[in-house]
Amino acid sequence: MKKFALLLLILNFYFASAQVQWMTLEDAINAQKKVPKKIIIDFYADWCAPCKVMEKNTYNHPVIAKYLNEQYYAVKFNAEGKEDITLFGRTFTNPGYNENKRRNSLHELTQYMNVNAVPATVFLDEKGQPITILQGALTAKELEPYIPFIANDEFKKVASREQWQNYQKKFKSNIKD
Repeated sequence: MKKFALLLLILNFYFASAQVQWMTLEDAINAQKKVPKKIIIDFYADWCAPCKVMEKNTYNHPVIAKYLNEQYYAVKFNAEGKEDITLFGRTFTNPGYNENKRRNSLHELTQYMNVNAVPATVFLDEKGQPITILQGALTAKELEPYIPFIANDEFKKVASREQWQNYQKKFKSNIKD
């Protein structure tokens, strides 16, 4: 019985640590003021099947979740949500939101970040300014090279496609197939 309890404890710890600690964008911006880190935003929609796959298989992959929890403030943002958000000296809303619709208009913040389809992943610097956007569903293995690349400011050293391709060739993945 003790072995079974220990196994459950270990499994619980493993799965708890394999989950990204999501926060609101406002909380992430406020946290940056105390401890500067980059922000990663997962733009999703409730109806989006690829978004759900990314949540389950990409963001909950132990390697990805661990790195995001350590190096970023991670934000999930409903690209069609109805909440008001005050950032960058302005309030973003979704005036076209209709609770009776399955799909809604894009939130003003979504548009501000140049997200025109979900899923999309946006990286912000330590001052909350956009660095880059990744459009479409990504596997954990596809997302992995970007996380340290941006977290460690390697992107500032890359000025051409060739340099990016060299970075990718040298990148050692921690994800086993």
